[in-house]
Amino acid sequence: MKKISIGIFLVILYCFPFVYFSMKQDFTNRSMIGYLIMIVSTSILAFLSKYFCNFIPFIIGNILSMIISFYFNGGMSDIEMWDGGYFTPFYTSQLIVVVSLINLIPQYIAMILAKKVHSIKKGCITSTIR
Repeated sequence: MKKISIGIFLVILYCFPFVYFSMKQDFTNRSMIGYLIMIVSTSILAFLSKYFCNFIPFIIGNILSMIISFYFNGGMSDIEMWDGGYFTPFYTSQLIVVVSLINLIPQYIAMILAKKVHSIKKGCITSTIR
């Protein structure tokens, strides 16, 4: 039951539109800090997902985050430069997919790290019991 509640909590945290937020920060402030926040946040969530549960909250969370980013992207269609040339050579919807896929790389690394940390912790506990 504890794993299920942690998994649901992680999925809820993943529901933030990370890619849209990053693109919005880039567009309005000409700042790449949004992308850094996205990488760090999603990597932490991926680490926690693998450490406490399994990869299912990771998969569901990334899909929901991308869907919510698409939803908010649709609301920005009234701003001419948003889809008209700022993110050239991509349209914003294409960039959401590209950034979401690239963002899977640091998340995968975080999941590998979580697996190693979990196995080290588990190995230390079993070795001290013997």
